[in-house]
Amino acid sequence: MNKQEFQALLKKAGINKKELSEISGIPYPTVNAWGSRTPYPPYIDFLLKNYIKSKIYEDIKDRILEIEKISK
Repeated sequence: MNKQEFQALLKKAGINKKELSEISGIPYPTVNAWGSRTPYPPYIDFLLKNYIKSKIYEDIKDRILEIEKISK
């Protein structure tokens, strides 16, 4: 993963490095050092892509529940 890919995934997820740190429990200085002092860990691609999928599924679930309320 390179810096552009990392930033694109953060943007798609709607979060920044600080929020990623809080969500994942990874210390902020560690997250902030990725791509400059240390390489991006191999798991970060998986983590961010699954976070994005989770948000999409939550949105779908919420929309379905809203439709069910309207239909009643």
